[in-house]
Amino acid sequence: MSGAVSRVFRGISLSLAVAGLTAAVVFIFAYLLYPVTGIQVEGARMYPESEVSQTVSDGASLLTLNAEMVERQVKTNPWVKSAKVTKQWRSGIVLVQVEERRAVLDGVLNERRIILAADGTELPGLGGASLGRVEVDEDHVEEILRAGRNLESHGITLQSVDDVGAGGIKATVEGRKIVFAKRLADEQVEALSGIMRRNPQAPLFDLRSPGRVVVSETPPSSRGGGASG
Repeated sequence: MSGAVSRVFRGISLSLAVAGLTAAVVFIFAYLLYPVTGIQVEGARMYPESEVSQTVSDGASLLTLNAEMVERQVKTNPWVKSAKVTKQWRSGIVLVQVEERRAVLDGVLNERRIILAADGTELPGLGGASLGRVEVDEDHVEEILRAGRNLESHGITLQSVDDVGAGGIKATVEGRKIVFAKRLADEQVEALSGIMRRNPQAPLFDLRSPGRVVVSETPPSSRGGGASG
């Protein structure tokens, strides 16, 4: 009985040794034939490329590199909105394509400064954005973020929040000025892009009236009238 047990243990030990040797050969093959020769980051202004180097270890291989894991790690940085990692097999380069967030609000909320992207992510700085600081409350922030999501869902980019007050929330979208208050209706946002194209010289588009987009010729504080679109 003891001899049979010994033979079983020897068989198991041999199998483990073979498996270990095979794994070692595979790893050596991977590192010799498909080493990571460098890291290239595209689209990054605020995201530090050194963070990718910390994620991709020295001597890494393209065969064993987990691209999805690298993408998840890159997206933990608040500046990064999206990331795509591609292995360049011929050159050995790991290409990291980054889409960054942009600061749209430099605000003071409950005596605390907050810098927000359009999706509500709090950013560590302005990132080069030229924004005026505005006083906001929680309701303002909620409306701004809701408007930003609605605009983006219709292909319109919220670039900055310029002023917040009794007259509404003034903002810049696609290089044009808008003013809104409370919830933006889908039909207003859907109409906005076409109305902006048809009125390239208009200084302001007023969305404060429910269901309407008013082409304003003067700032809303002194506006005497306008044409609705």
